[in-house]
Amino acid sequence: MLSVKDSMVLMIDIQERLVASLEKNTIVSKAQKIFDGAQLLEVPVLVTEQYRKGLGNTVLPLSSDIQVVEKTCFNALLEDGMLDRIKAYGKKQIVIFGIETHICVYQTACALMEAGFEVYVVKDACASRDKSEFKQGIESMQAQGAKILTVEMLLFAWLEGSKNPKFKEVQALIK
Repeated sequence: MLSVKDSMVLMIDIQERLVASLEKNTIVSKAQKIFDGAQLLEVPVLVTEQYRKGLGNTVLPLSSDIQVVEKTCFNALLEDGMLDRIKAYGKKQIVIFGIETHICVYQTACALMEAGFEVYVVKDACASRDKSEFKQGIESMQAQGAKILTVEMLLFAWLEGSKNPKFKEVQALIK
């Protein structure tokens, strides 16, 4: 089961020019809920940006303690030191979401599974320009062993129950 103590978040390429070609409000609001929930529950977050010069910055407001890794490889683990950076968190569960589902999210998720991590893909916080590519990306990650979740499933798994001291704050994110 997914847990706060064992997990970290890897947000993939939710950047200005990529978001502009999608249903912007949906992907950004879902990503913001995960980001805010992770902050409230003290789950570490790592953010990637694919070729920032061409695709722009991350669209979410990020706190200053969040690490942002610029990348040019679709598979984030191919960037120098990225696997070591992820391992340094000491977490075995990686919650991953972002753009584009069938390219960067897919390749990174597969590489994480090959490296021995449990991968949880937040389906409703992922996007691709083409719906059939999105569907194939999700199905392929699931076939490779990734667990597919929604934002609400993720947040409530992290909470474990209504007695969690952060319950009301996290619940407010999804209302």
